[in-house]
This record gives sequence, C-alpha cells and structure tokens, in this order.
Amino acid sequence: MRSIHYTRDALVEVLRRHDINPTHQRIEIAYALFSRGEHLSADQVLAIVNDRHSQTSKATVYNTLNLFLRKKLIREVIVDPSKVFYDPNTIPHHHFYNVDTGELVDIDAAEITISGLPQLPEGIVTEGVDVIVRVRSKAE
Repeated sequence: MRSIHYTRDALVEVLRRHDINPTHQRIEIAYALFSRGEHLSADQVLAIVNDRHSQTSKATVYNTLNLFLRKKLIREVIVDPSKVFYDPNTIPHHHFYNVDTGELVDIDAAEITISGLPQLPEGIVTEGVDVIVRVRSKAE
C-alpha cells in the first residue's frame, strides 16, 4: 500500500477535489480508510468510525462508500459474493486474497501480465481489469 499519512484536514481537500461535500461523517469515513491504508469492509469502517463517534449509522457508511466509489476516490474489491473490501489505493494494481485469514494484499500491476481480452460488444469500453489471486496455507 501507499505510505501516505492523511490528516482529517488534508482529507477535506481530497473530498472537495472529488466534488464531495466534506461533512463530518464523510471525513471520518475517509479517515478510517485512508489513515490506515488498508482494505476494509463496510462493517470494519463502521466499527472504526463508531469507536470515535458512535452516531454514524450503517446506512450512512454504505451510502458514503458508494459515493466515494462513484467519485473514484476508492475501489471496491469483491473477493467473493459475501466479502467486499474498499481499497483507498486507486492506482492500478491487483490482489492476493488469503482464503484462510481473509487478508487482502496488493500486487503491483507490473507483476502480472495479461495477454489479451475478448472482443468487446460495440459501444462498450474496458474500465479496468482486476486480478485476485486466491491463496491459502500449504497443507502439510
């Protein structure tokens, strides 16, 4: 992950640059994501925010994460239908997902080569390619 340390004041400017009104709750949700530089689930974000300010609802967290996604402030990483992580690193990259521990780790995009994509239907463009390499501990 990137090793950039964000303050709440710096995140106000980041939100404004993405045309997001920096409300108190949005700043706290952004701080939970960006100050750690980790891949977090919505429930983890909610727990972090409510550890400091217990007035944030689950709906507010989900709505804010969806707003951040629409504005391309964060990425959504779906490792399986029941596990979604939010990634503050929007630079092109891929992931290792440890199915034993649930840990998601970045892989530099230059470390994976994709040799081709199928022909796209007319009027459709590629937005990106996400590779998730699922790993587990070796059975002994």
